[in-house]
Amino acid sequence: MERWLAIAPCSSLPEGARLDVDLEGTPITVVRLASKLLAFEDRCSHDGEPLAGAEIELPAQDQPSPDGCAPSPVVICPRHGARFCLRDGTPLCPPAYEPIRVFAVRELGELLEVRVD
Repeated sequence: MERWLAIAPCSSLPEGARLDVDLEGTPITVVRLASKLLAFEDRCSHDGEPLAGAEIELPAQDQPSPDGCAPSPVVICPRHGARFCLRDGTPLCPPAYEPIRVFAVRELGELLEVRVD
């Protein structure tokens, strides 16, 4: 059974903004980019440090994906440049070799909710 937790009012996350929250002891970042909601654990799998202030890169619409899937936004660690796919958390380059956790996020009524697995 899916379990969703309300984390904030929808109005607290306008387009282009990010929101840092604690989800049952796990720091996560939620962003709204190109009208999409993305949520990921705020911790680099390479060194365990926060991804605070990490750049999020949106793919070009005509950019092909190597796995045949739709291109995905990427979060870039500000310390060592590790890049992670925000579709599934896959590391895309060294120094990271382990994925980060990504979370399903939705708007339900006036609230933002994150799915807890």
